Order: sequence, then C-alpha cells, then structure tokens
Amino acid sequence: MQNVTDRTSNPFGMRPPCEQFVPGYGDANADFHVIGDHPGVHGGVETGVPFTNAAGRRLQRVLHAAGLLDEPDSDAPTTDETFFSYLHTCVADEPTPASYADCERFFDAELRAISAHVLLPVGERATRYVLEHYTARPVAGDLDMDALHATELRGGGWLVLPVTELADWTEDDADRLTRALETLLATDYRRETDLGRFIPGGDSYRVR
Repeated sequence: MQNVTDRTSNPFGMRPPCEQFVPGYGDANADFHVIGDHPGVHGGVETGVPFTNAAGRRLQRVLHAAGLLDEPDSDAPTTDETFFSYLHTCVADEPTPASYADCERFFDAELRAISAHVLLPVGERATRYVLEHYTARPVAGDLDMDALHATELRGGGWLVLPVTELADWTEDDADRLTRALETLLATDYRRETDLGRFIPGGDSYRVR
C-alpha cells in the first residue's frame, strides 16, 4: 500500500500537545526511517526539519554519499526513500519522562504509517527505544553504541541499523555508516512476501 500525499513535512498531519514541534519530514513511502531523540539534540528548532543542526548535517552527508539524499547539506533536504522523525517531536529545553511518554503515540503512529524496511535509530535513547519496541532483542544496562554502530540487526518486521551519537562521531564512524548503507542498498533488504499466488490471475501482491 502506498501513502498518497504531496507533503514532505508532517505528511500525516500530526498535532502533538505542544506549542512548537519539529514534525516528521521526508518521503512518506520511505524504505529508510531515521529516528532521532529530540530537536534540542539533533536540530530543527529554527528550520522545522529534523537533523539540520551541525551534528545532523554530518548524517546528511553520509546519506547523500549513499544515495539517500539529493543534497549533502541542506535545511530542507530532498529525500529519496528516506524519512526523518524524533521520539520527542516537541521543542523543550529538558524533555521529561512524562513528555517522552506523551510524544510516543505520535512517533509510533508515524513509524507504522511509513512502514519503512530499515530503521536507523540515532544515539542511545533512540536505539534503546527501537530495540525494546520493534525487535525481540533483550536490552539491559548501557548500550555499547560503538559496537552497535552501522551493524545490521534483524527485528520482528524491520532491519535495524543503529547509529552512534552524531556529536561524538569520528571520521571512521562516518566511513563505517557509509559502507554499511552502500552494502545494504546493494542487497534485497525489503522484507516482503508475495501473496499473489493466492489471488486469481497470478498478479504480484507484495506485503510486509
């Protein structure tokens, strides 16, 4: 099923309970969903677009090198098969556990609407959330993000490719993620089943 919309910013019209928020942005039919923490960490307070601060632009450059963004450094990137959003979409100096919980329903609804094949959680909080909620992997204690960075993890319905915190990146981190994305894009990463054999006429009908 394809989402039909011409909106790049907030394609599903999410309205979280706050005065200012940074909505999801990108291709509503994306195969790759990049998941950050909140605007104060990964940017967008001024631009309204996730991952547009200095650290976020490091990620943009890698996505461009892998062929998932048309520009390497933009306040309003043209995406190709890519969507960006935050766990905590509301703008807040210090998000609280209660405000994270309040934003969770909006993030989850958007993630399931996009239904990307590959999730790229950025930083420990986003990675922990994705592993706990969208995979069957046990999560206990602190995550070793250096070890998890750019490593393919199979989830229940998603392939997860964690990304270490952008502000802590070295040149090697960028190179590792670029190589991992290029390798992934060269494979059949889509987790689909063809149910066409059950339909008269034999037309292909692919579902997640």
